[in-house]
Amino acid sequence: MEGTNNEYEAFQSFKRVGLDPRYVHVNELRRKTVSLEEFSSIFLPGGFSAGDYIRAGVILANRIASSSLNELREFIDTGKPVIGVCNGFQVLCELGFLPGWSYENQREIVLGQNTSNRYECRNTYIRLTSDNMIFKDFFNREQPYLVPVAHAEGKIQIQNKSVNLEKLVDMGQVLFRYSDPEGNFGSYPWNPNGSDHDIAAISNENGNVIGLMPHPERMFYRYRNAEKKIFGETAIGEVFFKAIKQYISKIGY
Repeated sequence: MEGTNNEYEAFQSFKRVGLDPRYVHVNELRRKTVSLEEFSSIFLPGGFSAGDYIRAGVILANRIASSSLNELREFIDTGKPVIGVCNGFQVLCELGFLPGWSYENQREIVLGQNTSNRYECRNTYIRLTSDNMIFKDFFNREQPYLVPVAHAEGKIQIQNKSVNLEKLVDMGQVLFRYSDPEGNFGSYPWNPNGSDHDIAAISNENGNVIGLMPHPERMFYRYRNAEKKIFGETAIGEVFFKAIKQYISKIGY
């Protein structure tokens, strides 16, 4: 799709953990030359699909919906993981798969303009805050992980915040929250966009559809980790993609 980027970093990250990734263009889905059934996971990369005209992710979301919405729904229902990073997160929200309560009927999560009213491109920290089946055995919940962010529209705003935020937390759908280097949840600059509850990533109710604004694929190797002496020899990307591989193996796809 024109305007996406980070697909190469994601491709290499899957390859580095021993999986066999493949690029798929939305036109291949439209022409039915590729079937989603062939795959064990879907990764929607970050970037600026279709230039983010109208609003971030909406054009790509509509192209996916018109070409393969039912096929994508069936893919998700099997339990296979679908991950959207940054612009991919925005696409999953536009499709209605996140947070997944109404299942494409309406959008309860909006990714709006950053509170700073600027494009935020730098590192911050996140902590796992859920017992999500994919990540719980790989991430230390007490440890903040250094991770890059790069977005202008990443502010997670929840409709009917008083009810739905509590629901997200109670159901374990808040996967990661922004933190400072000591692991304390906080405001700007550690929360780069002003998201409600410092949310960096959410999932659907079943935990297999995941959207996150930070870019773990951009920090796979430990030499990219500027805080190596604090956070050890493993950068967040390696942990993240090994967790996905392990989950795929566990569910038998």
